[in-house]
Amino acid sequence: MNITRIIENSICDKLLKSNKVVILYGARQVGKTTLSNSIMDKLKMKTLSINADQIKYADILSSRDIDKIKGLVDGYELLFIDEAQRIPDIGINLKIITDELKLLKLLVTGSSSFELSNNVSEPLTGRSWTFKLFPVAVCELASFQTPFELKNKVSELMVYGSYPEILTTINTQEKQKLLEEIGLSYLYKDVFQISTIKYQRKVQELLKLLSFQIGQEVSINELSNTLSISRETVERYLDLLEKSFVIFRLTGFSNNLRREVKKTIKFYFYDLGIRNLLIDNFKPLEHRNDTGHLWENFIIAERMKFLSCTGKRYSSYFWRLQTGAEIDYIEEYDGGLFGYEIKYSKTVERPPASWSMAYKNSQFQCVNKENFLEFVSSKPQ
Repeated sequence: MNITRIIENSICDKLLKSNKVVILYGARQVGKTTLSNSIMDKLKMKTLSINADQIKYADILSSRDIDKIKGLVDGYELLFIDEAQRIPDIGINLKIITDELKLLKLLVTGSSSFELSNNVSEPLTGRSWTFKLFPVAVCELASFQTPFELKNKVSELMVYGSYPEILTTINTQEKQKLLEEIGLSYLYKDVFQISTIKYQRKVQELLKLLSFQIGQEVSINELSNTLSISRETVERYLDLLEKSFVIFRLTGFSNNLRREVKKTIKFYFYDLGIRNLLIDNFKPLEHRNDTGHLWENFIIAERMKFLSCTGKRYSSYFWRLQTGAEIDYIEEYDGGLFGYEIKYSKTVERPPASWSMAYKNSQFQCVNKENFLEFVSSKPQ
């Protein structure tokens, strides 16, 4: 299965028309190297491809010595560095290359945004374009599958997720083995290797707790008490897991109205296969009691992938009053406010009266398994 990633054309355009560094972030195994190879094939530039694990290259690219770097890249039009976060001082060296070798194009990938971005954000201010790559999005599958095919595939995506290799594997037992490899060998590896974590098992326990609470408001204090670690440590671990593309958060929307909940948070997983791995549950949807929570996570994650792929600027929240009135997902963009109730069943929902009264110019929609495709891919039903 050859899946065209939506951001490919945008990356090609930036490389052709700009001398800034193009940085591609994403978790391991989401297809960064495959996408980069496709980009290099399309651009047809004379390219030097470097794996940052190779010491002979890492020594030069961390040297801050422009003469050594020139000797390495002389005659090439494009320099591709895979997993660049492994090179010491990569940010300042990329700055030197950009400033001194203005005709050389730079494409750089990194598995862990928190490490690579900390290394490059300051020295490359104004000198880089940043793209994020997630597990394959429904909007990307929609380029070669019909609405009928996509709707039939949803239950599989909700159980096994959408990492590229998972999508190309038919056998369910093999899918589970691959998810174990991705989850245990790759995702944790990024966090453990790059950050000094005193209690590694606590990170795994934290993720398992979050797996059982998708779609629910999470108390940091409760997590701290359950794990017997400080609140500050929990917050640090959550930040690391977000920056390594395992989870993301929604905060409560508030316009400072009375009784609006704004200090609590919800966490979701970018990939539900990883979530189901953590709780060791790969049962089909008809035999589960968490289908509603899976559906909510699936829709919100796919919506965020879609908006990221298309470059849409937005802010996202959930909304709830202390009295219990709530809306699953809120978006704010272009001066507008949009509320979405997410239901697996085909249910006609109306916005809470308190929402309609407080935000008269807002829009509201119920997203269900019959109409979700346009919401996550802009593909007509």
